[in-house]
Amino acid sequence: MVDEESPLPPEEDVIGALAWVHDRDHIERVREASKQGTGWLDSEDCRVSPGTFSAALATAGLAMQAALDMANGRVKRVFVVARPPAHHAAESRAAGYCFFNSIALAAEVLTRSWGRPVVIADFGALHGDGTQEHFFDRGDVGFVSVHRYPAFPGTGGADEIGENEGLGMTRNIPLASGSGDDVICAAFEDVLAEICSKVRPAAILLSAGFDAHRDDPLGGMLMTEAGFGRLTAAAVAAAETWSNGRLLSILEGGFNLEALANSARIHVEELAKTSTHNQQTD
Repeated sequence: MVDEESPLPPEEDVIGALAWVHDRDHIERVREASKQGTGWLDSEDCRVSPGTFSAALATAGLAMQAALDMANGRVKRVFVVARPPAHHAAESRAAGYCFFNSIALAAEVLTRSWGRPVVIADFGALHGDGTQEHFFDRGDVGFVSVHRYPAFPGTGGADEIGENEGLGMTRNIPLASGSGDDVICAAFEDVLAEICSKVRPAAILLSAGFDAHRDDPLGGMLMTEAGFGRLTAAAVAAAETWSNGRLLSILEGGFNLEALANSARIHVEELAKTSTHNQQTD
């Protein structure tokens, strides 16, 4: 039961919900590694400290609460600003600075609450392999990604389109290193329109990574703040068209602090705008 007076659900509720996304053994491994307070979990890009578990759990809790608020009709647009990021975390593995997959958890909350499909759109510079893996054979969650390829984590080829009930529900647009606003935005707009027309989602969720910025040390792309504004505007328009405006965004990558701050500001400004697109009623 969520405490209405707290900004976060109780820890035991978050851990229980995370079991929809992760093995319980993995959740406990993150807890125990954090208790040790040093070293790495699963890979050298997942360094742990005494605060790792509490930070990762709080991030998951914020995503869970945002999804609950949306499911209960309290909000239509949300931007969850928290770290660590999420989209590389798999069922039983931490990777790419990600320990718990908050975007997957938010999608689970919404689909379980409504019994209706959602779409996850990932515009981070690097492919959200953990998110894709979780929903790859699912027919109730569409996943689209535009990202640098080939690059870490080595997934995200155009031939990865889902399987079984999820066949056709995953769409990857791999792009060359050094791609900028026009290429990335056009690809994102096209693939989002395509998957939304197929899925007819009740909500759109964004893995909002800003590491494709031209000043980011890791992304290898040439996006500008204006480009991120265009990406966000496309997502807002899609949400107004297909999901009665419901859009839940969660911060992912972005490793140049000035570029991240400026890009996130543009993202919020676009989220706050009223779309002129016609809404589809529930």
